[in-house]
Amino acid sequence: MVGTGELGSPAPPAERTGQGAEPVARKRRRILVVDDHRDAARVLGLLLDALGYDVETAHDGHQALAAMSAFHPEIVFLDIGLPQIDGYEVARRVRELPALDGIKLVALTGWGHDQDRCRTREAGFDHHLVKPVAVKTLKELLARA
Repeated sequence: MVGTGELGSPAPPAERTGQGAEPVARKRRRILVVDDHRDAARVLGLLLDALGYDVETAHDGHQALAAMSAFHPEIVFLDIGLPQIDGYEVARRVRELPALDGIKLVALTGWGHDQDRCRTREAGFDHHLVKPVAVKTLKELLARA
């Protein structure tokens, strides 16, 4: 089930347009976290929410694809070892769908050997992170994405 509203959505941060100007609401970037380990997805979602992102979660490949179509995330943190459809297949399907063009896919997995990184690149991932990911690494990746 997609975690709509699961993490709460505080008001977007305000941004000043100039000296003395009224604050203007800034759009929060949308991130989808896909992990079959629900606690891991929840914890990462809470962290991303605290960092100012609008976060949804999914727990298998089918939910991930449905959430991407409905939520239109800019970035997806996608576990590889998912039930039903693994992360590699989800990535391949995303790259074949014009409606999902431009989504940044980040493999977030326990698999970190060279052949694993090669497989994620071939499947269409933009980045490959090995669990557990340091908060600093996560922030750096988000700043570049």
